[in-house]
This record gives sequence, structure tokens and C-alpha cells, in this order.
Amino acid sequence: MSTPDEELAARLAQGAGHVLLDVRAAGADLTTAALKDAGDAAAHAYLVAELARVRPDDAVLSEEGADDPVRLGAERVWIVDPLDGTREFSEHDEDGVWRSDWAVHVALWQRGTGLTAGAVALPGRDVVYTTDLRPARAASSGGPLRLAVSRSRPPELIGAIAALTDVELVPMGSAGVKAMSVVTGECDAYVHGGGQYEWDSAAPVAVARAAGLHCSRLDGTPLEYNRPDPWLPDLVVCEADRADDLLDLISRAMRATAPAKENAAP
Repeated sequence: MSTPDEELAARLAQGAGHVLLDVRAAGADLTTAALKDAGDAAAHAYLVAELARVRPDDAVLSEEGADDPVRLGAERVWIVDPLDGTREFSEHDEDGVWRSDWAVHVALWQRGTGLTAGAVALPGRDVVYTTDLRPARAASSGGPLRLAVSRSRPPELIGAIAALTDVELVPMGSAGVKAMSVVTGECDAYVHGGGQYEWDSAAPVAVARAAGLHCSRLDGTPLEYNRPDPWLPDLVVCEADRADDLLDLISRAMRATAPAKENAAP
């Protein structure tokens, strides 16, 4: 019997994570750049080979692979990011321990339905979040809005939001880690406006939606996948009951950061 798609997504994400942990253990003497490249290549090779073996009729869109236009006519497309957070994958924290805030993303898109299965593995933490497993979610703190943000390059939009309301910025690595922090309740929202591709958000969005969270573009419009151009630059993940308020806050913040238009000549 064929493996169910949700189970397969989890197995693939976890398997690629094991490959990455092996690469990191064997590559301790590599330069940071070489370690990043080795991880990207090894995890991509694993995912492509496994999908070709168990789902040979499906198309694949991977960050590390050439974009095959056959996916645009396919009924089923696996959208994968073999290593989300290459910087964190290759770094140690302040205590000299390998960082754990990086991820593997595996999602399935189906024509007429959209995202139907997904998994986000955090190999450094030995955990996999999937669309068929609902993790226990911590209750909201009731305090400032806790926003998951990039530890190295938070977008200008986050500063504008912070100027409008009381927020607590929670820095962390990859997009998958940030989205999963909302799934678990560690953070209240993940707001991103600095540029992403479909593989950055497909699996996190699939898992977050399955957990009952709101996921959309910054303007509230739906996130669409398997488009000719995989550029999908912005994302909101938050609790469903606070989505309207957060989207209004984002709209006001975006207006505040928009360049002032020059007055037209009379």
C-alpha cells in the first residue's frame, strides 16, 4: 500500500534532517560557506531521490533544483526547502553549541485544492511538525504582542508595528522555526515582509493552517502556490481570532513606512 501523503511528508522531512545532521557532524572542519553548500546539496539530493522513488509521477519544486516548467501542468507538486536557515545550520550559539533554529520543509500542492500535506522538521531539536499532528499550544500570554522576527535582519515593517503597539520581539532563525513558534504558542504571530519564495512558506503554512491558524499575505489576500513565478515575498501567521486586528495593524504600519509621494504640480 502506498504511504499516505502526510506520513510521507513527515518521513521525508525527518530523513533530510538526519542527512543534514550527518553532514554537519562530518563537516566540522569545513568553512561556513562550504558547510552550507554541502548541507543544501545533500538534503536536496535525498529529497529528490526519495520522491522519484516513491512518487515518480509527481513534480518537484525545490529551492536547490532547476525549476522544471512541467510542474505548471502537473496535478501534484512537492514544494520543498531542503535546508531553511543555512546560516543557523552552520553556526554555533554563544555557548559554542550548534544552533538548532533551522528547518527542513516538505509540502504537497494539488491542483484544485492547494496545499494538502506538509511537514516542518527541526532536526536540531529532534521534532517534526505535520499537518496530521496537532501539537499542544500554549495559551496567549495576555501581555505584549509576541512577534517572531529574524535575529539578523528584521524587516522595517516590524519597527513600524512596534511604534504602533506594545510588542515583544522574539528573534530566531529560519522561517519554518518562526512559523512553528506560533503553532506551539511560543509567539503570537509571525509577520514577514522582506522577501520569500514558495518553498520558504509552503510547508510552514500547511502545518499552521492544519493547526487552525490564520495564514495570508500582508494585505490579507490568500497565499497561492505553484505559480509560474515562485516569488512569494510576504506572510502573516497568527491566531485566527486576532487576524483582523493584526492585519489592520500591519496596514497602518505599511502606510507609515510608505515613501511620501511628491505633491503633483498644479
